[in-house]
Amino acid sequence: MSSADISAEPTRRPFTGRRVRFGDVVLQVVAGAAALGAVVLVGLIVWKVVDGSRLAIVKNGWGFLTRIAWNPVVGKELYGAASFLFGTVVTSFGALLLATPIAIGVALFLTELAPRVVRAPVTALVETLAAVPSVLIGLWGIYVLGPALRSSIEHWLHAGLGWIPLFGPQSAAGASVFTAIIVLTIMILPIVSSISRELFLGVPHELKEGALALGTTRWEMVRGVIFPYARGGIAAALILGLSRAMGEAIAVTQVIGGSPTIQWNLFSTGDSLASKIASTYQGAVTNLQLSSLIYLGLILLVLSLAANITAQYIVRSVARKHGITRGGHA
Repeated sequence: MSSADISAEPTRRPFTGRRVRFGDVVLQVVAGAAALGAVVLVGLIVWKVVDGSRLAIVKNGWGFLTRIAWNPVVGKELYGAASFLFGTVVTSFGALLLATPIAIGVALFLTELAPRVVRAPVTALVETLAAVPSVLIGLWGIYVLGPALRSSIEHWLHAGLGWIPLFGPQSAAGASVFTAIIVLTIMILPIVSSISRELFLGVPHELKEGALALGTTRWEMVRGVIFPYARGGIAAALILGLSRAMGEAIAVTQVIGGSPTIQWNLFSTGDSLASKIASTYQGAVTNLQLSSLIYLGLILLVLSLAANITAQYIVRSVARKHGITRGGHA
């Protein structure tokens, strides 16, 4: 029996051609209305964001994406998104780079290695971490994590690897891009680990037991059975975690420093798209400044939609590669 046969979805019986029942009609209408409502809601959000950013788009055009500037002084207004794009990319991908091995390790431990009495409490603790408000994590980052990183990890990295631009001198402000990366790592860890855990639990026992019966070690079974079976879902989970990191505003605002500059030094201050919107929107004093902030939101929306579409594409590509069709036939 192949993995495609085991993981295939049951064939769905078509609605048409059956005797029409009132409950079926109600179900189809309600479900269809809900799906249509979701599409309409996304469309309205996109339209409102595009309409709100129209002034900045007309004023700045594509140059907004490459300009490093944020000067709200009336009469000398000049805005650009390059530094915020840079900060978003660095913090999000940095967090994903750190969270990926930890999250997958946690998921493997909970599904394959942990004693039964340990699995439930550890799983509950990991999932509870996702429910902690981001503002509390940001406060913890300010008062606990930031000073701890500054006095230990950052100091050690600068002393040993200071010749690399990424680990330059520490910022006098106390906040840093590195602290924001660690905070985002903590925030996306439960998302990626929980999804990966469910994927690993979905691997058929027959496949794992068959691999072990052939004489493979547990690591060889994980590498040869579990990872190939779940790789599409893992990739999608990582992209969802990346999207979560890109959209986080409050916690990042509290620890990143709010500096609209591009610096390769991770220990310096910076800013991100979501952080800039959260920290500045209420204080916008001109229409151009407000429109420029919404333009930042439009860029963030495009990045998030692209990430989710990419996740869907990866999942479907892996499914096609394994020979699983929509109807559940190999």
